[in-house]
Amino acid sequence: MSEAATLDAYGEVIEPLTLKIQRLLPGPIDRVWAYLTESELRRQWLASGAMEMKAGAPFTFTWRNNELSDPPGQLPEGFSAEHSLESRILDFVPGRKLVIAWNQGEVSFELEPAGDKVLLTIVHRRAPDRTTLLNVSAGWHAHLDVLATRLSGKPQTASFWDGWKRLKAEYETRLPA
Repeated sequence: MSEAATLDAYGEVIEPLTLKIQRLLPGPIDRVWAYLTESELRRQWLASGAMEMKAGAPFTFTWRNNELSDPPGQLPEGFSAEHSLESRILDFVPGRKLVIAWNQGEVSFELEPAGDKVLLTIVHRRAPDRTTLLNVSAGWHAHLDVLATRLSGKPQTASFWDGWKRLKAEYETRLPA
């Protein structure tokens, strides 16, 4: 059995305050790349924000997680309905790799063909503390659940925020203190 066939949906800490999460997604690779780089498609699972595809290019990511599911679930305390971060592209290889940075770290997205599927690997580096690491771990997991649902053409029926809260509690026990 290949590594891709045995993937765990949960992320893992690969070095201090660094999360790696992988997901096997319906292909083709160009379609998944579009969901990473095109603002309107990315808005459907993560955050909007037009990107100029070149290293050093600034852009703004805007999350509206209440729009990712119907119903969205109860917004967690301390979270707002909309959140934006000034970001920039650090590196990219068209169709294969995108690395971005913002004040809460650096995130790389890498795509690899896996038969008729695509292996997406996300590495979130430089989380400032464990609380942030727990939030982004649950966040990436929940957002990837939405992406997988979108790519499969199924309706998004699970509440984003309810799933995020459940995942955060699970990551609390899964990730080292």
